[in-house]
Amino acid sequence: MLKEMEAKKIALPQDEFINTDILCEFINEIGVETVFSVAPPSEWSRIYSGVDKAKVTFYRVLPGYLDKRVLAGIKSVDELGKKRTVDIGYRTAGRPYPWFGRHGYLKQKVAERVSEKAVQKGLVTDISTDGEDTILGDEWYRFLLNCKYTIGAEGGTSILDHDGTIHKKTEAYLQEHPGASFEEVESECFPGLDGNFRLFAISPRHLEACATRTCQILTTGDYNRILDAGKHFIELSKDFTNLEEVLECVVDDHLRGELTEQAYEDIVASGKYSYEAFVDFVIKHSLSQ
Repeated sequence: MLKEMEAKKIALPQDEFINTDILCEFINEIGVETVFSVAPPSEWSRIYSGVDKAKVTFYRVLPGYLDKRVLAGIKSVDELGKKRTVDIGYRTAGRPYPWFGRHGYLKQKVAERVSEKAVQKGLVTDISTDGEDTILGDEWYRFLLNCKYTIGAEGGTSILDHDGTIHKKTEAYLQEHPGASFEEVESECFPGLDGNFRLFAISPRHLEACATRTCQILTTGDYNRILDAGKHFIELSKDFTNLEEVLECVVDDHLRGELTEQAYEDIVASGKYSYEAFVDFVIKHSLSQ
């Protein structure tokens, strides 16, 4: 039994927005001493409201890191010198779940708006939000290496569902009303709850784009204070008011080299966001408790 084990006990949870009551019970029951959370510290008191903070220490980590074996594969393909034929490429897996909140819809909205306007600019795009177009494994890195730019937003959600009730209500409602809009689902299943929670974080996709030197066009966000607008990526406002200006940057293509090289140096070459660095961080802070 974990509870009886005389060992350092740590937790590395993901999806800290749903069934958090059970997560808190687990931490208390087995005597977890250290939690490595992907959520911002501002949200810990709400997510872990049932945990005694005097007994448990929290640290923030990333949802994913760079794998040196993947980086070696990317480098070998990139050294072939293949010309990038797609101006803007992107994938997101199907229709967002309403129980992720409006933030969950942002990725699809970005894809739709950019795709529509980019065509008008004569840009070559390969953008899809259809789950059937998902690209997996090494093919994903080959896809990025063929794209000059990619688009995106912070990962995460804007709704906290302590016991899974919102998820269950939403799924049941959609079974009966499969074509319901987000606004309809919100009104029926979680009125007034969206937007009161901000579990936003950089995602592995952002790191992968840095590794393939694919220039990122990202909506305004914090990105764990790792990626900086104007230094590592081109910033797109969440209301798309600067979309025309952003696409002109793509047409001119004068910022891409500078941004991608800086992102590669700071994010990839530095080694700060590798799995080796992550393991060292976990061991160091677990043993210090």
